[in-house]
Amino acid sequence: MSILIDEKTRVMVQGLGRDGSFHARQMKDYGTSVVAGVHPGRGGSVFEGIPVFDTADEAVGKTGAQCSVLFVPAPFASDAILESANAGVGLVVAVTEGIPVLDMSRVAQELDELDTRLVGPNCPGLISPGKSKVGIMPGNIFSRGPIGVISRSGTLTYEVVNQLSLAGYGQSTAIGMGGDPIVGMKYNDYLVHFERDAETELVVIVGEIGGTDEQDAAAFIGQHVTKPVVGYIVGRSAPPGKRMGHAGAIISGADSTAEAKVNVLREHGIPVADTVEQIVDLVAAGLGG
Repeated sequence: MSILIDEKTRVMVQGLGRDGSFHARQMKDYGTSVVAGVHPGRGGSVFEGIPVFDTADEAVGKTGAQCSVLFVPAPFASDAILESANAGVGLVVAVTEGIPVLDMSRVAQELDELDTRLVGPNCPGLISPGKSKVGIMPGNIFSRGPIGVISRSGTLTYEVVNQLSLAGYGQSTAIGMGGDPIVGMKYNDYLVHFERDAETELVVIVGEIGGTDEQDAAAFIGQHVTKPVVGYIVGRSAPPGKRMGHAGAIISGADSTAEAKVNVLREHGIPVADTVEQIVDLVAAGLGG
């Protein structure tokens, strides 16, 4: 099994510019069921065997798309998210970075009233190895197995997964949740799904400085998650007030430091790796290996 996406998930790509076209091809080559593209003004054309439509509503109506992945420029991305949601898409993956916070505040409020889940924005997407990948993750480093991965850091996700795969620990689903101040689904939302997934035996959460999402996850895990969880927090050397990579990765108070997050996770009985390599050892211990 897996969470959120599998080989049956029907995916549409919003924004077939340079990046969207490249990754649409990559997703299709991986085996993802890419059924539609959405690009205003190009409706009626075909890209790599994928029919292209002018609107998300038309694409959903004609192809039954269930998931949308966005490569739409930042000034228009918030409207594209809501366009998919209002068309009935159940899962939107927003790869786009640089969406204004004010726009995302509006999107978050409207999505609360719709039956649509949002991954991102400013994220690499998600992948259920051997089944489907939605976004920009390099499929070749992933392998199928029992480890769920949730990460705020995009590129660090790849390093963590690569270490796990090389050690023989494949993944059920790996998610880059996005590093902006306002994102859709957070750790707790994904943890609910992993807890219910029969294939997932252990979850790795990768956090970073900024906000208190990791603390919220620690409390949630203590109350609602029965499966073992391993943590890793990056940014221990980050100076206060300096943004480190993501817009949301900035120390704005004592609770948002890496040390504070590590301490809270450990207080809730969650082992935290000091290095990427140590994650493998903690995973092995968590699985009883």
